Amino acid sequence: MTAELVERTVLPPGVPLDQLADAVRHAHGGHAELVGASGERIVLPDEVFEVVQLVVLAMAAGQAVTIAPHHQTLTTQEAADLLGVSRPTVVRLLERGEIPYEQPGRHRRILLREVLAYQERRRHQRRASLDRMVEISEEADLYEATADFRPTR
Repeated sequence: MTAELVERTVLPPGVPLDQLADAVRHAHGGHAELVGASGERIVLPDEVFEVVQLVVLAMAAGQAVTIAPHHQTLTTQEAADLLGVSRPTVVRLLERGEIPYEQPGRHRRILLREVLAYQERRRHQRRASLDRMVEISEEADLYEATADFRPTR
């Protein structure tokens, strides 16, 4: 089977996936296998099994899943699309050294793993900032102060 490598969104099936979701939730990679109709077995690498887990759990929750292949090396526009920012923003991040890149000729090339690492660092920074804001609000009793507000409309 040959499939064209394009972005594709798949809707959850019309049948419950609870049993399958429970199976992948409690399974661990390394021993997961696909079994074909004629009984042939293919061991799934951990990375592939992780994708299967994410897809099954999302679909079991009633969510659609989008699969999008990415090259290992990205252009600034591809990195911008992945991060959900503009291309000039990505260029600024590169120039400030926040995301490593190579420039073998005229165009910058960014490794996918570097973009994903930056995305994860930003996620942790945002979470830490929110945690700190909650901590400051709790110390200042701001959560209690809102109980005295009366609705105006």
